[in-house]
Amino acid sequence: MTDAASRSAAIAAGYATEGAAVELGTVVLGGAADASARVRLPLATMNRHGLVAGATGTGKTKTIQVIAEQLSRAGVPVVLADVKGDLSGLSRAGEDSEKMRARAVDTAAEGWAPEGFPVEFLSLGTEGGAIPVRATISSFGPILLSKVLGLNATQESTLGLIFHWADTQGLALLDLKDLRSVITHLTSEEGKADLKGIGGVSSSTAGVILRALVNLEADGGDTFFGEPEIRTEDLLRVTPDGRGVLSLFELGPLAARPALFSTFLMWILADLFQTLPEEGDLDKPKLVFVFDEAHLLFADASKAFLQQVEQTVKLIRSKGVGIFFCTQLPTDVPGPVLSQLGARVQHALRAFTPDDQKALTKTVRTYPTSEDYDLEEALTTLGTGEAVVTVLSERGAPTPVAWTRIRPPQSLMDTIGTEAIAAAAAASPLHATYAETVDRDSAYERLSARLAPPTAPTAPTTEPEFPPLPQTYDLPPLPAPEPSGPSAAERIMSNPAVKSFLRSAASAAGREISRSIFGTGRRRR
Repeated sequence: MTDAASRSAAIAAGYATEGAAVELGTVVLGGAADASARVRLPLATMNRHGLVAGATGTGKTKTIQVIAEQLSRAGVPVVLADVKGDLSGLSRAGEDSEKMRARAVDTAAEGWAPEGFPVEFLSLGTEGGAIPVRATISSFGPILLSKVLGLNATQESTLGLIFHWADTQGLALLDLKDLRSVITHLTSEEGKADLKGIGGVSSSTAGVILRALVNLEADGGDTFFGEPEIRTEDLLRVTPDGRGVLSLFELGPLAARPALFSTFLMWILADLFQTLPEEGDLDKPKLVFVFDEAHLLFADASKAFLQQVEQTVKLIRSKGVGIFFCTQLPTDVPGPVLSQLGARVQHALRAFTPDDQKALTKTVRTYPTSEDYDLEEALTTLGTGEAVVTVLSERGAPTPVAWTRIRPPQSLMDTIGTEAIAAAAAASPLHATYAETVDRDSAYERLSARLAPPTAPTAPTTEPEFPPLPQTYDLPPLPAPEPSGPSAAERIMSNPAVKSFLRSAASAAGREISRSIFGTGRRRR
């Protein structure tokens, strides 16, 4: 065995697995791929999360495609954010060519053949071509909504008070007009007493929030917030032949609001966090999330939002959910979150500016030391479809750094077009559930009814149908009033045992309207 072969074998030994794994590719040393030295990502550690990073055009999307295909084949559903519309080809078989087959040989992809996978096409709001996805304002919560609206800390706190008041009044905030009506009421003459009860909201701050809501509505947000709200169990489906369904979210008409896209996915995660049972370590994850363009999630985020993201990433792995962030630079992800990501697939970085050089140096420091590669040089000379990889082994230890040639996807490496997406969405079993918008009685209707002037009674125009009964009998006198004292109801209410029960019931009711992570509300199921 040559020196290069023994070195690549030593690297590959760190990626050996006993259980199922995603096959990423093969080890590259001295510019040549060793087909016998495989680089794997164990399914058992995918709930420890991961990062796929690299400059534009280096192959990040194709790496995501390869991972999603193998997860689907292993029976793991995947949620993918398709911001740029590059992933719709997952639903169709790829093109067979000599180049693809040569790549398959290089990367030990035995039996490679074009294949399509089960995909659901979903779109934020009702104006896209895919199945419309909605969320109610109430369940979205004040922290996530503040992120979407671009509010500062003071405005976010104010919005939290407004949500709290609506919760205590039993006013359902389902769509944007519900929230607008609540804010308008609280800042009106009629709502002054209510406003005082929650500590006061300045009219200028309320005005800022109202203007932000109007702008969001103008950008298409009014078609996203409402009902029927997406059920997260629809993202956990497996086909009859055992393949995991790939739920592909497109931005659709909300292209002017890319922050809403990534924030919506955090809302889905928060809902899963609330509803899924604790699982501990599983042989494979229940669900994997892929956040494309992850920098949108963290840009201009409040401290409260970042803390909740960090908490979600830390804790949701025990629910069997894995999260993969996809972005250009690892520094796009805050340090506390980055430290939770066990798998790193780093495509080529560019070092054209001093800031690029700083980012490159920071990236190198996040990898284990390597005697086989000069990482700073490697990260700037990787070819398209190659990446520097380290993951967590089945024992939970970091694997050796491996310059990896990524295997080719089996599905189409191109978009299938808007007409094909619309046709696939119309044929989906989910279409009947989510296609039509429902506008139930909620805060807007209730506050409008409260403020509407009373209707004047109208005089009867006809004689009553039946004449009054004749009073031809004497009524017995009413009994004398009993001596004053506590009534039966008052005596029952004064009982200490009853008081204790009512206090417990009130506490339970309070918990029912309390909010969980990100301030998200309990959803109607």
